Amino acid sequence: MTAEERALKITEACARETSADPFEIFNKVASTDFVNMHGPEHHVLDGACVLTAFYNAGGKIDLKDALEKLRAEGLKMPGAACGKWGVCGAVSSIGAALAIIDGTGPLSADESWGSHMRYTSGALGKLADIGGPRCCKRDAYLAMKSVVPYIKDRYGIVLGDRRIVCGFSGQNPQCLGERCPFNEVNAE
Repeated sequence: MTAEERALKITEACARETSADPFEIFNKVASTDFVNMHGPEHHVLDGACVLTAFYNAGGKIDLKDALEKLRAEGLKMPGAACGKWGVCGAVSSIGAALAIIDGTGPLSADESWGSHMRYTSGALGKLADIGGPRCCKRDAYLAMKSVVPYIKDRYGIVLGDRRIVCGFSGQNPQCLGERCPFNEVNAE
């Protein structure tokens, strides 16, 4: 299956979801056969889960259009960006979702441009504190944990939040185990 086919399946699956909890949406879609444990499909999946939860919680966006825009943006970022570019695709995907919500672009002169940069830099800092090797599921959870309060503060929209215990660790040969904040021993 191509990256484009995976991305389309992801956005179609998200569009069918009714939950306002990005973690619930993520766990459901990430468990499908078209999402690998690691891979650039997370550059679409993670932001799509946030857009879907935002819309389902009352956010005023055209969800179909937003998911199409996110799919196009997410497909531009190559796999392994975390190690080769120093920026995680989970955080970038959610940053793209925020830009779509606000209509932010490179020439935006309002506060949204800087606000999104503050979100992404803070989320990247949390990933950096844990260190590698990469784990697309861990990074998605961390990025979403950072965006839930951001969305509440910025838009007044309350997204679902929960204690996360990773159900994907058995699929990750490089799992950090007890160093991971979502390991059952110390799950947030």
